[in-house]
Amino acid sequence: MTRFLRWTALAAASALLAAGCGGGSSDDGKGGLSWGRCKATADAPAPSSEWQCATLKVPLDWSKPDGETIGLALIRAKARGDDRAGSLLFNFGGPGASGVSMMPSYAPTVSRLRERYDLVSWDPRGVGASEGVRCRGDKEIQAAESVDVTPDTPAEEKAYFADAADFGQGCHKDAGKLMAHVSTADSARDMDRIRRALGDDRMNYFGISYGTELGGTYAHLFPKRVGRMTLDAVVDPAADTVGHAKNQARGFQRALNGYLESTGQDPQAGSRKITALLRRLDARPLPTGTPGRKLTQTLAATGIILPLYSKDSWPTLTSALDAAERGDGSELLALADGYNERDPSGRYGTTTHAQRVISCLDDRQRPTAAETKRLLPEFERISPVFGTFLGWDTAGWCHDWPVPGQHDTPEVSAPGAPPVLVVGNTGDPATPYEGARRMADELGKGVGVLLTWRGEGHGAYGSGSDCVDATVDAYLLDGSVPKDGKVCS
Repeated sequence: MTRFLRWTALAAASALLAAGCGGGSSDDGKGGLSWGRCKATADAPAPSSEWQCATLKVPLDWSKPDGETIGLALIRAKARGDDRAGSLLFNFGGPGASGVSMMPSYAPTVSRLRERYDLVSWDPRGVGASEGVRCRGDKEIQAAESVDVTPDTPAEEKAYFADAADFGQGCHKDAGKLMAHVSTADSARDMDRIRRALGDDRMNYFGISYGTELGGTYAHLFPKRVGRMTLDAVVDPAADTVGHAKNQARGFQRALNGYLESTGQDPQAGSRKITALLRRLDARPLPTGTPGRKLTQTLAATGIILPLYSKDSWPTLTSALDAAERGDGSELLALADGYNERDPSGRYGTTTHAQRVISCLDDRQRPTAAETKRLLPEFERISPVFGTFLGWDTAGWCHDWPVPGQHDTPEVSAPGAPPVLVVGNTGDPATPYEGARRMADELGKGVGVLLTWRGEGHGAYGSGSDCVDATVDAYLLDGSVPKDGKVCS
C-alpha cells in the first residue's frame, strides 16, 4: 500500500510490454533536441517509427544551473494535421510513472489532440531512463512481502519500521546525491527547460493524478508561461501526508461501497465480510497456484484496490474475492502482482521506488508510530477496509528517510496565469473529487476552472463521457474555456 496510489496501476501490465526508449539522440548542446529512432530496451521492443526519442541535459541542482547535469529521456509523435498548435506535454502520475513507456500506449486515447499537437512525454528525474532509482533487487522485494504492514505486536512493529528504514537506505545507496534533487519543484523546472527545447513559447500540458500536482507547481513557478493546461484526477494541494492518506481511505471506501452496491450487497455488510477475510489472512495466508508464494493480508488488500480504479474491472474483483473465500488466493495475488509491476518471471518494476524517493523529498511531515496509533481509530471510521493500511502507511512510508522533506503542502497559486482546466470525477477512488475543487480554488480566481464528471474510476478524460472529452478537446484544441462549475453526467 502506498500513500499516493498510482494512476498507472491499471496500466502496469501494459506498461511492462510498452515500447521503450533507450535514449535516442541527445540535445544539440544549444538547448534544443536532436530526435532519433527510439531504441529497444531489455524489457520492450522499440516503438513504431512514428515515435522519436531524445535526451535533454538539465542541471542536477537547479540552484547551480551551470553545474553537473543529468539526462532526461523524452519521446514524441508529431502532429498529424497541418494546423499545428505546438507540443502537448503529458505526465501520467505516480509520482514515478514513465512517460516514455506510457505515451505510445496512451496515444489512441488522445488521438484527436494529435491533429494539432505533437504528443510529448518524458521520464521525470529519478524515473526510468532519466537516472531511474532502484532501491531493492527483485528477491529483496519479494522477501519483503512477508512484512506485516499493519503490525499487531511489538515484534511486527519493529520489523515494519526496520524494513522501511532499509528501503530508504537502499534508495540512498543507488541514487546518491540525486536523491536530494528529485522534488516536484525540480521536475517543474525541468518542464520549463523541455518547453524551451521544444521551441514552444508557452507550456501546453496534460497532467493526470500526481501530474496535476506537478502541473500546479509549474503554474505557480511560471504563471506567465502557462498555455493550455488540463489537470485530470486531481491531487488535493491542501492535504499534507496524513490528509492525503485520509483522502485515499475515503476515496477507496467510496469506490468499494459503489462496487458492493452494484453486486446487490449492503456496503456495511460487504465491508465487514472483506475485513473478516483480511483478518483471517493476517493470521494465516492463503495458498496460491504459484509455488513458494502465499496470499498475505497486504497482498490481498493491494489486489482488492487494483480493480477499484475502473468500474470495468469490478467483475474481476468479484471473481477474486469469491476464489479467496473458497481458500484460493491465486486471483487476488495476480491482481496484487499487476499493481506491484511483477511479471511472471519474478521481475518487479520500479515505479514505487521513484514514487517514494520523490514524495519523501517533497513532504516534510513524518508521523511517528505513536501519532499513527492515535489516528488509527479515525482512519478505521473513514474506511473499515483500507483505513488501517493507509494509517500505518503514514508512519512507515518515509520512516528514517535519508533526506529531509521540503514542505507540508505544495504551492500551486498562479496569479496571472491563463485559465487552467481542472477535471474532477465524483467517483474517483485514488484522488477524491474534493481535491479538484480545492485545486481550482488554490490556483486562483479566474485561473482554476472546474469541470465535474459524475462517474466512476480514476480520471475522467477518455473514460466514457462524451461530454468530458468534448469539453477538454474544445479547450485544448480551440481555447474554448467552459464555464467554471460545468457538470457532465
